Amino acid sequence: METSAKYKATIGLEIHAELKTQTKMFCSCKNDPDEEKPNSNICSICTAQPGTLPVLNKKAIEHVLKVGLACGSKIADFTEWDRKNYFYPDIPKGYQISQYKYPLVLGGSIKGVELTRIHLEEDTGSSTHDVGDFSLVDFNRSGVPLMELVTEPVIHSGKQAADFAKELQLLLQYMGAGDANMEKGEMRVEANISVSNTDKFGTKVEIKNLNSFRTVERAVAYEIERQIDAIEKGEKVIQETRGWDEAKQKTYSQRIKEDSHDYRYFPDPDLPKMMVSEVFDLKKLKEELPELPWERREKYLKIYEIKEQDADFFVNNVGFGKFFEEVISVFKGNHEKSKDLVASKDLIKLASNYISSDLVGFMSKNTDLKFPNQENFAKIILMVSEGKLSSRVAKDLIERLIKENIDPEEIANKEGLIQKNDEGAVKELALKLIKDNPKVVADYKAGKEAALMFFVGQIMKATKGSSNPQVIKKVLMDSLK
Repeated sequence: METSAKYKATIGLEIHAELKTQTKMFCSCKNDPDEEKPNSNICSICTAQPGTLPVLNKKAIEHVLKVGLACGSKIADFTEWDRKNYFYPDIPKGYQISQYKYPLVLGGSIKGVELTRIHLEEDTGSSTHDVGDFSLVDFNRSGVPLMELVTEPVIHSGKQAADFAKELQLLLQYMGAGDANMEKGEMRVEANISVSNTDKFGTKVEIKNLNSFRTVERAVAYEIERQIDAIEKGEKVIQETRGWDEAKQKTYSQRIKEDSHDYRYFPDPDLPKMMVSEVFDLKKLKEELPELPWERREKYLKIYEIKEQDADFFVNNVGFGKFFEEVISVFKGNHEKSKDLVASKDLIKLASNYISSDLVGFMSKNTDLKFPNQENFAKIILMVSEGKLSSRVAKDLIERLIKENIDPEEIANKEGLIQKNDEGAVKELALKLIKDNPKVVADYKAGKEAALMFFVGQIMKATKGSSNPQVIKKVLMDSLK
Protein backbone atom coordinates (compact mmCIF):
# COMPACT_ATOMS: atom_id res chain seq x y z
CA MET A 1 0.00 0.00 0.00
CA GLU A 2 1.28 3.46 -0.83
CA THR A 3 0.79 6.53 1.35
CA SER A 4 -1.51 9.07 -0.26
CA ALA A 5 0.39 12.08 -1.63
CA LYS A 6 -1.86 14.22 0.57
CA TYR A 7 -0.57 12.57 3.77
CA LYS A 8 2.81 11.95 5.32
CA ALA A 9 3.48 8.86 7.43
CA THR A 10 6.15 9.11 10.12
CA ILE A 11 7.49 5.95 11.75
CA GLY A 12 9.87 5.31 14.60
CA LEU A 13 10.96 1.81 15.59
CA GLU A 14 11.75 0.22 18.94
CA ILE A 15 13.58 -3.08 18.47
CA HIS A 16 14.39 -5.55 21.23
CA ALA A 17 17.12 -8.13 20.59
CA GLU A 18 18.33 -10.83 22.95
CA LEU A 19 22.12 -10.86 23.28
CA LYS A 20 24.32 -13.92 22.98
CA THR A 21 26.04 -14.47 26.32
CA GLN A 22 26.78 -17.58 28.36
CA THR A 23 24.73 -16.38 31.32
CA LYS A 24 21.79 -14.09 32.02
CA MET A 25 22.04 -10.34 32.61
CA PHE A 26 22.11 -10.29 36.39
CA CYS A 27 22.78 -13.89 37.48
CA SER A 28 24.80 -16.98 36.54
CA CYS A 29 21.88 -18.94 35.03
CA LYS A 30 22.50 -20.30 31.53
CA ASN A 31 21.31 -18.12 28.64
CA ASP A 32 19.94 -20.82 26.33
CA PRO A 33 17.19 -19.81 23.85
CA ASP A 34 16.85 -23.45 22.73
CA GLU A 35 16.02 -24.85 26.17
CA GLU A 36 12.67 -26.66 25.89
CA LYS A 37 12.16 -27.75 29.51
CA PRO A 38 10.24 -24.92 31.26
CA ASN A 39 11.73 -23.25 34.35
CA SER A 40 15.00 -25.20 34.21
CA ASN A 41 17.45 -22.27 33.73
CA ILE A 42 16.33 -20.28 36.76
CA CYS A 43 17.65 -19.29 40.18
CA SER A 44 16.69 -17.21 43.20
CA ILE A 45 17.93 -14.01 41.48
CA CYS A 46 16.06 -14.21 38.15
CA THR A 47 12.89 -15.32 39.94
CA ALA A 48 13.22 -12.40 42.42
CA GLN A 49 13.43 -14.25 45.70
CA PRO A 50 13.75 -11.99 48.78
CA GLY A 51 17.26 -11.01 49.82
CA THR A 52 18.94 -11.66 46.46
CA LEU A 53 21.20 -9.16 44.67
CA PRO A 54 21.80 -8.76 40.89
CA VAL A 55 25.33 -8.72 39.39
CA LEU A 56 26.08 -7.08 36.00
CA ASN A 57 27.01 -9.17 32.96
CA LYS A 58 30.09 -7.47 31.48
CA LYS A 59 29.87 -9.29 28.12
CA ALA A 60 26.33 -8.03 27.50
CA ILE A 61 27.44 -4.44 28.12
CA GLU A 62 30.39 -4.97 25.74
CA HIS A 63 28.01 -6.18 22.99
CA VAL A 64 25.92 -3.01 23.25
CA LEU A 65 28.99 -0.76 23.25
CA LYS A 66 30.30 -2.49 20.10
CA VAL A 67 26.95 -2.06 18.35
CA GLY A 68 27.13 1.65 19.20
CA LEU A 69 30.68 1.91 17.87
CA ALA A 70 29.64 0.15 14.64
CA CYS A 71 26.82 2.66 14.16
CA GLY A 72 29.02 5.72 14.75
CA SER A 73 27.14 6.51 17.96
CA LYS A 74 28.21 8.47 21.03
CA ILE A 75 29.16 6.16 23.87
CA ALA A 76 28.13 7.43 27.29
CA ASP A 77 30.78 7.61 29.96
CA PHE A 78 28.35 7.64 32.89
CA THR A 79 25.49 5.14 32.99
CA GLU A 80 23.13 3.58 35.51
CA TRP A 81 20.30 1.06 35.67
CA ASP A 82 16.70 1.86 36.52
CA ARG A 83 13.62 0.01 37.68
CA LYS A 84 10.71 0.12 35.23
CA ASN A 85 7.67 -0.64 37.37
CA TYR A 86 4.68 -2.51 35.97
CA PHE A 87 2.86 -5.71 36.77
CA TYR A 88 2.58 -8.76 34.55
CA PRO A 89 2.67 -12.44 35.59
CA ASP A 90 5.91 -13.14 33.68
CA ILE A 91 7.79 -10.33 35.48
CA PRO A 92 8.60 -11.90 38.86
CA LYS A 93 10.01 -8.72 40.44
CA GLY A 94 7.02 -6.53 39.64
CA TYR A 95 9.53 -4.36 37.78
CA GLN A 96 12.03 -4.72 34.94
CA ILE A 97 15.64 -3.58 35.29
CA SER A 98 16.26 -1.25 32.34
CA GLN A 99 17.96 2.07 31.50
CA TYR A 100 16.03 5.31 31.31
CA LYS A 101 17.87 8.58 31.81
CA TYR A 102 21.44 7.40 31.12
CA PRO A 103 21.54 4.85 28.26
CA LEU A 104 24.83 3.32 27.13
CA VAL A 105 24.59 4.63 23.56
CA LEU A 106 23.19 7.80 21.96
CA GLY A 107 22.78 8.71 18.29
CA GLY A 108 24.36 7.03 15.29
CA SER A 109 22.67 5.56 12.22
CA ILE A 110 21.98 2.34 10.33
CA LYS A 111 21.03 2.29 6.64
CA GLY A 112 20.54 6.06 6.67
CA VAL A 113 18.10 5.90 9.60
CA GLU A 114 19.15 7.99 12.59
CA LEU A 115 19.17 6.33 16.01
CA THR A 116 17.95 7.92 19.23
CA ARG A 117 19.48 5.53 21.73
CA ILE A 118 20.52 1.97 22.49
CA HIS A 119 20.21 0.68 26.02
CA LEU A 120 20.41 -2.57 27.94
CA GLU A 121 17.80 -4.29 30.05
CA GLU A 122 16.58 -7.73 31.07
CA ASP A 123 14.00 -9.80 29.19
CA THR A 124 10.78 -10.98 30.79
CA GLY A 125 9.58 -14.55 31.14
CA SER A 126 7.06 -15.99 28.68
CA SER A 127 3.40 -16.87 29.18
CA THR A 128 1.35 -19.60 27.50
CA HIS A 129 -2.41 -19.10 27.28
CA ASP A 130 -3.58 -21.97 25.05
CA VAL A 131 -3.62 -24.89 27.53
CA GLY A 132 -7.04 -24.43 29.12
CA ASP A 133 -8.77 -21.87 31.33
CA PHE A 134 -5.45 -20.89 32.91
CA SER A 135 -2.01 -19.58 31.89
CA LEU A 136 1.44 -21.07 32.37
CA VAL A 137 4.60 -19.02 32.97
CA ASP A 138 8.12 -20.07 31.96
CA PHE A 139 10.94 -18.03 33.56
CA ASN A 140 13.78 -19.48 31.43
CA ARG A 141 13.85 -16.24 29.41
CA SER A 142 13.46 -14.00 32.47
CA GLY A 143 16.67 -12.04 32.98
CA VAL A 144 18.21 -12.74 29.55
CA PRO A 145 20.24 -9.69 28.34
CA LEU A 146 18.03 -7.61 26.07
CA MET A 147 19.25 -4.74 23.88
CA GLU A 148 16.67 -2.09 23.01
CA LEU A 149 17.34 0.16 20.03
CA VAL A 150 15.14 3.21 19.38
CA THR A 151 15.19 5.11 16.08
CA GLU A 152 14.31 8.70 15.37
CA PRO A 153 10.91 9.14 13.66
CA VAL A 154 12.47 9.36 10.20
CA ILE A 155 11.04 6.26 8.49
CA HIS A 156 8.19 6.74 6.03
CA SER A 157 7.10 3.32 4.76
CA GLY A 158 6.65 -0.29 5.78
CA LYS A 159 9.37 -1.41 3.36
CA GLN A 160 11.89 1.05 4.81
CA ALA A 161 11.04 -0.19 8.32
CA ALA A 162 11.53 -3.83 7.30
CA ASP A 163 14.81 -3.05 5.50
CA PHE A 164 16.13 -1.32 8.62
CA ALA A 165 15.23 -4.31 10.81
CA LYS A 166 16.98 -6.68 8.37
CA GLU A 167 20.17 -4.59 8.48
CA LEU A 168 20.13 -4.55 12.30
CA GLN A 169 19.69 -8.33 12.37
CA LEU A 170 22.70 -8.72 10.04
CA LEU A 171 24.79 -6.38 12.21
CA LEU A 172 24.08 -8.42 15.35
CA GLN A 173 24.88 -11.66 13.54
CA TYR A 174 28.11 -10.35 11.99
CA MET A 175 29.30 -9.14 15.38
CA GLY A 176 28.33 -12.33 17.20
CA ALA A 177 26.21 -10.20 19.55
CA GLY A 178 23.05 -12.21 18.88
CA ASP A 179 21.33 -14.55 16.43
CA ALA A 180 18.28 -12.23 16.32
CA ASN A 181 16.06 -15.11 15.14
CA MET A 182 12.62 -13.53 14.85
CA GLU A 183 10.80 -16.88 14.72
CA LYS A 184 12.22 -17.73 18.16
CA GLY A 185 11.38 -14.27 19.51
CA GLU A 186 15.07 -13.32 19.83
CA MET A 187 14.32 -10.07 18.00
CA ARG A 188 10.98 -8.25 18.27
CA VAL A 189 9.96 -5.07 16.46
CA GLU A 190 7.55 -2.39 17.66
CA ALA A 191 6.52 0.41 15.32
CA ASN A 192 5.24 3.86 16.32
CA ILE A 193 3.23 5.31 13.44
CA SER A 194 1.59 8.67 12.91
CA VAL A 195 -0.08 10.11 9.83
CA SER A 196 -0.66 13.80 9.13
CA ASN A 197 -1.56 16.13 6.28
CA THR A 198 0.27 19.03 7.95
CA ASP A 199 3.88 19.71 8.97
CA LYS A 200 3.10 18.47 12.49
CA PHE A 201 3.12 14.84 13.62
CA GLY A 202 -0.21 13.08 13.86
CA THR A 203 -1.38 10.95 16.80
CA LYS A 204 1.14 8.18 17.53
CA VAL A 205 -0.08 4.59 17.48
CA GLU A 206 2.18 1.71 18.54
CA ILE A 207 2.08 -1.78 17.03
CA LYS A 208 3.62 -4.35 19.39
CA ASN A 209 5.56 -7.59 18.88
CA LEU A 210 6.02 -7.80 15.11
CA ASN A 211 7.87 -11.08 14.63
CA SER A 212 8.91 -11.20 10.96
CA PHE A 213 10.13 -8.76 8.33
CA ARG A 214 7.08 -9.44 6.18
CA THR A 215 4.84 -8.71 9.17
CA VAL A 216 6.68 -5.43 9.86
CA GLU A 217 6.15 -4.28 6.28
CA ARG A 218 2.49 -5.33 6.09
CA ALA A 219 1.49 -4.12 9.56
CA VAL A 220 3.01 -0.66 9.04
CA ALA A 221 1.46 -0.34 5.57
CA TYR A 222 -1.96 -1.39 6.90
CA GLU A 223 -1.81 0.99 9.87
CA ILE A 224 -0.90 3.93 7.61
CA GLU A 225 -3.93 3.25 5.45
CA ARG A 226 -6.16 2.73 8.50
CA GLN A 227 -5.20 6.12 9.93
CA ILE A 228 -5.65 7.87 6.58
CA ASP A 229 -9.11 6.31 6.25
CA ALA A 230 -10.06 7.46 9.77
CA ILE A 231 -8.88 11.03 9.08
CA GLU A 232 -10.77 11.10 5.77
CA LYS A 233 -13.95 10.07 7.61
CA GLY A 234 -13.49 12.79 10.21
CA GLU A 235 -12.75 10.27 12.97
CA LYS A 236 -10.18 10.83 15.72
CA VAL A 237 -7.08 8.61 15.75
CA ILE A 238 -6.56 7.40 19.32
CA GLN A 239 -3.12 7.06 20.93
CA GLU A 240 -3.07 3.37 21.73
CA THR A 241 -1.19 0.09 21.51
CA ARG A 242 -2.34 -2.26 18.76
CA GLY A 243 -1.49 -5.83 17.80
CA TRP A 244 -1.25 -7.53 14.41
CA ASP A 245 -3.72 -10.23 13.37
CA GLU A 246 -1.85 -12.40 10.88
CA ALA A 247 -4.99 -14.29 9.79
CA LYS A 248 -6.99 -11.12 9.08
CA GLN A 249 -3.94 -9.10 7.94
CA LYS A 250 -5.00 -6.12 10.03
CA THR A 251 -4.13 -4.37 13.31
CA TYR A 252 -6.45 -4.46 16.34
CA SER A 253 -6.69 -2.40 19.53
CA GLN A 254 -5.05 -3.82 22.67
CA ARG A 255 -4.86 -1.00 25.24
CA ILE A 256 -4.41 2.72 25.69
CA LYS A 257 -0.73 3.58 25.28
CA GLU A 258 1.23 4.21 28.49
CA ASP A 259 3.55 7.19 28.91
CA SER A 260 6.98 6.93 30.53
CA HIS A 261 5.73 8.44 33.82
CA ASP A 262 3.32 5.51 34.17
CA TYR A 263 6.30 3.23 34.80
CA ARG A 264 7.65 5.27 37.77
CA TYR A 265 11.29 4.88 36.75
CA PHE A 266 13.90 5.29 39.48
CA PRO A 267 17.57 4.19 39.78
CA ASP A 268 18.03 0.60 40.92
CA PRO A 269 19.58 0.76 44.40
CA ASP A 270 21.11 -2.72 44.10
CA LEU A 271 23.27 -2.00 41.03
CA PRO A 272 26.34 0.30 40.96
CA LYS A 273 26.52 3.34 38.74
CA MET A 274 29.24 2.96 36.11
CA MET A 275 31.90 5.09 34.48
CA VAL A 276 32.26 3.22 31.17
CA SER A 277 35.83 4.38 30.45
CA GLU A 278 36.99 2.91 33.78
CA VAL A 279 35.76 -0.57 32.80
CA PHE A 280 36.09 -0.72 28.99
CA ASP A 281 38.80 0.29 26.52
CA LEU A 282 36.67 1.75 23.70
CA LYS A 283 39.63 2.04 21.32
CA LYS A 284 40.32 -1.68 21.72
CA LEU A 285 36.63 -2.55 21.28
CA LYS A 286 36.53 -0.55 18.03
CA GLU A 287 39.61 -2.35 16.71
CA GLU A 288 37.88 -5.68 17.40
CA LEU A 289 34.88 -4.83 15.19
CA PRO A 290 34.52 -7.20 12.21
CA GLU A 291 33.79 -6.09 8.66
CA LEU A 292 30.24 -4.73 8.88
CA PRO A 293 27.35 -5.64 6.54
CA TRP A 294 27.27 -2.24 4.82
CA GLU A 295 31.06 -2.24 4.41
CA ARG A 296 30.93 -5.66 2.77
CA ARG A 297 28.05 -4.64 0.49
CA GLU A 298 29.94 -1.53 -0.65
CA LYS A 299 33.05 -3.63 -1.37
CA TYR A 300 31.07 -6.09 -3.51
CA LEU A 301 29.39 -3.31 -5.49
CA LYS A 302 32.19 -0.76 -5.87
CA ILE A 303 35.37 -2.86 -5.88
CA TYR A 304 34.20 -6.21 -7.28
CA GLU A 305 31.38 -4.62 -9.34
CA ILE A 306 29.09 -7.64 -9.14
CA LYS A 307 25.31 -7.44 -9.58
CA GLU A 308 23.38 -5.82 -6.73
CA GLN A 309 21.29 -8.99 -6.37
CA ASP A 310 24.45 -11.10 -5.93
CA ALA A 311 25.96 -8.58 -3.50
CA ASP A 312 22.85 -8.67 -1.31
CA PHE A 313 22.84 -12.46 -1.40
CA PHE A 314 26.48 -12.70 -0.28
CA VAL A 315 25.92 -10.12 2.48
CA ASN A 316 22.84 -11.97 3.75
CA ASN A 317 24.39 -15.44 3.41
CA VAL A 318 27.75 -15.12 5.09
CA GLY A 319 28.92 -18.66 4.23
CA PHE A 320 28.51 -18.11 0.49
CA GLY A 321 30.02 -14.61 0.78
CA LYS A 322 33.09 -16.08 2.51
CA PHE A 323 33.44 -18.76 -0.18
CA PHE A 324 33.12 -16.11 -2.93
CA GLU A 325 35.99 -14.14 -1.39
CA GLU A 326 38.11 -17.28 -1.00
CA VAL A 327 37.69 -17.98 -4.73
CA ILE A 328 38.69 -14.39 -5.54
CA SER A 329 41.81 -14.78 -3.39
CA VAL A 330 42.77 -17.83 -5.50
CA PHE A 331 42.45 -15.71 -8.66
CA LYS A 332 44.59 -12.96 -7.18
CA GLY A 333 47.32 -15.34 -6.10
CA ASN A 334 47.48 -17.98 -8.82
CA HIS A 335 46.40 -16.56 -12.16
CA GLU A 336 48.61 -14.21 -14.10
CA LYS A 337 45.64 -12.34 -15.57
CA SER A 338 44.23 -11.76 -12.11
CA LYS A 339 47.14 -10.50 -10.03
CA ASP A 340 45.77 -7.05 -10.68
CA LEU A 341 42.28 -7.20 -9.17
CA VAL A 342 40.99 -4.42 -11.43
CA ALA A 343 42.01 -6.43 -14.52
CA SER A 344 40.03 -9.48 -13.42
CA LYS A 345 36.51 -8.02 -13.02
CA ASP A 346 35.07 -10.37 -15.67
CA LEU A 347 36.53 -13.37 -13.85
CA ILE A 348 35.06 -12.17 -10.53
CA LYS A 349 31.63 -11.60 -12.09
CA LEU A 350 31.76 -15.07 -13.64
CA ALA A 351 32.56 -16.63 -10.25
CA SER A 352 29.75 -14.62 -8.65
CA ASN A 353 27.24 -15.89 -11.23
CA TYR A 354 28.19 -19.55 -10.83
CA ILE A 355 28.20 -19.36 -7.01
CA SER A 356 24.91 -17.46 -6.61
CA SER A 357 23.04 -19.64 -9.09
CA ASP A 358 24.55 -23.09 -9.68
CA LEU A 359 26.44 -23.68 -6.42
CA VAL A 360 23.50 -22.39 -4.36
CA GLY A 361 21.08 -24.53 -6.36
CA PHE A 362 23.07 -27.74 -5.89
CA MET A 363 23.75 -27.16 -2.18
CA SER A 364 20.14 -26.23 -1.39
CA LYS A 365 19.07 -29.73 -2.46
CA ASN A 366 21.16 -31.23 0.33
CA THR A 367 21.87 -29.06 3.39
CA ASP A 368 24.49 -31.56 4.64
CA LEU A 369 26.83 -30.75 1.76
CA LYS A 370 29.94 -28.72 2.54
CA PHE A 371 31.50 -26.00 0.40
CA PRO A 372 33.86 -27.40 -2.25
CA ASN A 373 37.59 -26.76 -2.35
CA GLN A 374 37.93 -23.12 -3.43
CA GLU A 375 41.03 -23.77 -5.56
CA ASN A 376 39.28 -26.48 -7.59
CA PHE A 377 36.19 -24.29 -7.96
CA ALA A 378 38.42 -21.45 -9.17
CA LYS A 379 39.91 -23.84 -11.78
CA ILE A 380 36.43 -24.39 -13.26
CA ILE A 381 35.79 -20.65 -13.49
CA LEU A 382 39.21 -20.08 -15.11
CA MET A 383 38.59 -22.82 -17.70
CA VAL A 384 35.18 -21.31 -18.55
CA SER A 385 36.73 -17.84 -18.94
CA GLU A 386 39.40 -19.26 -21.26
CA GLY A 387 36.79 -20.99 -23.42
CA LYS A 388 37.95 -24.48 -22.39
CA LEU A 389 34.65 -25.50 -20.78
CA SER A 390 31.08 -24.99 -21.92
CA SER A 391 28.56 -23.71 -19.38
CA ARG A 392 26.87 -27.11 -19.29
CA VAL A 393 30.09 -28.99 -18.54
CA ALA A 394 31.04 -26.39 -15.92
CA LYS A 395 27.75 -26.94 -14.09
CA ASP A 396 28.21 -30.71 -14.17
CA LEU A 397 31.75 -30.39 -12.78
CA ILE A 398 30.56 -28.05 -9.99
CA GLU A 399 27.96 -30.61 -8.94
CA ARG A 400 30.59 -33.36 -8.92
CA LEU A 401 33.02 -31.12 -7.02
CA ILE A 402 30.50 -30.65 -4.19
CA LYS A 403 30.02 -34.39 -3.76
CA GLU A 404 33.62 -35.58 -4.17
CA ASN A 405 37.10 -34.10 -4.05
CA ILE A 406 38.08 -34.06 -7.72
CA ASP A 407 40.57 -32.06 -9.76
CA PRO A 408 38.25 -30.58 -12.44
CA GLU A 409 41.11 -29.85 -14.84
CA GLU A 410 42.33 -33.44 -14.65
CA ILE A 411 38.79 -34.84 -15.08
CA ALA A 412 38.05 -32.54 -18.03
CA ASN A 413 41.19 -33.70 -19.86
CA LYS A 414 40.71 -37.36 -18.97
CA GLU A 415 37.04 -37.50 -20.02
CA GLY A 416 37.39 -35.37 -23.14
CA LEU A 417 35.35 -32.46 -21.75
CA ILE A 418 37.65 -29.67 -22.89
CA GLN A 419 35.69 -27.49 -25.28
CA LYS A 420 36.81 -27.91 -28.86
CA ASN A 421 36.75 -25.34 -31.62
CA ASP A 422 37.34 -27.87 -34.42
CA GLU A 423 34.94 -26.70 -37.15
CA GLY A 424 35.76 -29.71 -39.31
CA ALA A 425 34.57 -32.30 -36.77
CA VAL A 426 31.44 -30.25 -36.02
CA LYS A 427 30.65 -29.84 -39.71
CA GLU A 428 30.78 -33.60 -40.24
CA LEU A 429 28.18 -34.09 -37.48
CA ALA A 430 26.09 -31.16 -38.71
CA LEU A 431 25.84 -32.47 -42.28
CA LYS A 432 24.77 -35.92 -41.07
CA LEU A 433 22.06 -34.42 -38.81
CA ILE A 434 20.79 -32.19 -41.63
CA LYS A 435 20.59 -35.20 -43.97
CA ASP A 436 18.78 -37.38 -41.38
CA ASN A 437 16.25 -34.71 -40.27
CA PRO A 438 14.64 -33.10 -43.36
CA LYS A 439 11.52 -32.03 -41.39
CA VAL A 440 13.64 -30.11 -38.84
CA VAL A 441 15.49 -28.46 -41.75
CA ALA A 442 12.14 -27.40 -43.24
CA ASP A 443 11.04 -26.00 -39.86
CA TYR A 444 14.26 -23.96 -39.62
CA LYS A 445 13.79 -22.56 -43.13
CA ALA A 446 10.20 -21.66 -42.11
CA GLY A 447 11.67 -19.44 -39.42
CA LYS A 448 11.45 -21.68 -36.34
CA GLU A 449 14.42 -20.92 -34.09
CA ALA A 450 13.75 -24.05 -32.00
CA ALA A 451 14.81 -26.16 -35.00
CA LEU A 452 18.33 -24.73 -34.90
CA MET A 453 18.52 -25.31 -31.14
CA PHE A 454 17.51 -28.96 -31.72
CA PHE A 455 20.57 -29.43 -33.92
CA VAL A 456 22.79 -27.59 -31.40
CA GLY A 457 21.57 -29.87 -28.62
CA GLN A 458 22.20 -33.02 -30.67
CA ILE A 459 25.78 -31.99 -31.48
CA MET A 460 26.45 -31.02 -27.86
CA LYS A 461 25.15 -34.45 -26.83
CA ALA A 462 27.29 -36.24 -29.38
CA THR A 463 30.42 -34.39 -28.27
CA LYS A 464 29.57 -34.71 -24.52
CA GLY A 465 29.35 -30.94 -24.29
CA SER A 466 32.93 -30.46 -25.42
CA SER A 467 32.20 -28.46 -28.57
CA ASN A 468 31.94 -24.69 -28.40
CA PRO A 469 28.24 -23.74 -28.82
CA GLN A 470 29.18 -20.63 -30.80
CA VAL A 471 31.20 -22.74 -33.23
CA ILE A 472 28.29 -25.21 -33.53
CA LYS A 473 25.83 -22.42 -34.34
CA LYS A 474 28.10 -20.88 -36.95
CA VAL A 475 28.77 -24.23 -38.67
CA LEU A 476 25.06 -25.17 -38.61
CA MET A 477 23.90 -21.85 -40.06
CA ASP A 478 26.50 -22.07 -42.82
CA SER A 479 25.56 -25.68 -43.58
CA LEU A 480 21.81 -24.99 -43.57
CA LYS A 481 22.26 -22.35 -46.25
